[in-house]
Amino acid sequence: MTVPAGGPRDKRGRVTRSRDFDAVYRRGRSTAGRHMVVYAFRREDPDPGPARLGLSVSRKVGGSVERNRVKRVLREQFAAHAASVPQGHDVVVIARSGLAAYLAEQGSDVVGARLGEMLAKLFAAEASA
Repeated sequence: MTVPAGGPRDKRGRVTRSRDFDAVYRRGRSTAGRHMVVYAFRREDPDPGPARLGLSVSRKVGGSVERNRVKRVLREQFAAHAASVPQGHDVVVIARSGLAAYLAEQGSDVVGARLGEMLAKLFAAEASA
């Protein structure tokens, strides 16, 4: 079995390793809103591949049911906006404490629209830099 340059890849398109999260936090750009913070960082792989998503949903967001629902919705909404994310980027979304209640009140489409706005803002800033 051969391993691609840069080590094994996550088949699900997710950021899962602590060192990858650290790289995004330290060297990435961010934008913040009331209910979430979004970081983006361009990987330096020779063959970057599609964008990957990392999620950070703490217990401040709610119990396990609320946290898992928030993660599921964020994954679904990121997949819907993945075409607007350039290849080779890692995106980390940090859910803030009011996101579960906001999701229950407004619905997943509103959360997805807000995520899309934040991604557009990040990549517009990156394109101009």
